[in-house]
Amino acid sequence: MAPVIRAIMFDFNGIIADDESPHVYCFQQALAEAGLALTKEDYYGTYLGMDERTCTRMLLEQRDGTSDEDEVFRIGERKAELFRAHTALHKPELFPGVVDFVKAAKSRYRLAIASGGLRAQIDAALSGTKIQYDFDVIVAPEDCPIGKPDPAIYLLTLERLNAGRRSEHAIVPGECLVLEDSLAGIRSARAAGMRVLGVATTYPLDKLHEADCIIQSLERLTPEAAIDGLL
Repeated sequence: MAPVIRAIMFDFNGIIADDESPHVYCFQQALAEAGLALTKEDYYGTYLGMDERTCTRMLLEQRDGTSDEDEVFRIGERKAELFRAHTALHKPELFPGVVDFVKAAKSRYRLAIASGGLRAQIDAALSGTKIQYDFDVIVAPEDCPIGKPDPAIYLLTLERLNAGRRSEHAIVPGECLVLEDSLAGIRSARAAGMRVLGVATTYPLDKLHEADCIIQSLERLTPEAAIDGLL
């Protein structure tokens, strides 16, 4: 018997929007202007899935022994500025299969986004797409001060999905399926007590072994098949 799933939560970058590479490039540039270095190898090997504030704090602590929150803010603002300039010319594409998957899930499940990407970037990427209005809740770093792999963002997303519900009708963590492409994201969702489908858009399949189930992409995948794969 398939597990009872009542809500599906999506990471955004690397799951819905194919924009991980420009995010990395703009982040590297903002860090370099502040005298910090981040290689692609370190980003994908250590920091992917963490929000940029967490990553920046770690890099500052490695260099200075402490993390200046004003500097964290300045780097974040500069990165956002660079990314806005990039996406003004190159709107990110949605991954193949995402629209069909979301549309198929919308009538049966509560849908949410829980992302380390800024809300303005999520809104811009979804604007004008067929799934722009299909998510009941969107949670971004502005809403949650603690980033992945901490479970806080997924617990907050669930709290918002349950807002206004009577306690006996509340969705519990075990009734949530999370779609993630990163180790930090998988660990965040699992720590929140949720089931996780790893999608190998960024890491190879064998690197996502901590997920309950792993797939190559959402293309031609139905929500029911995704949930059946959790068995």
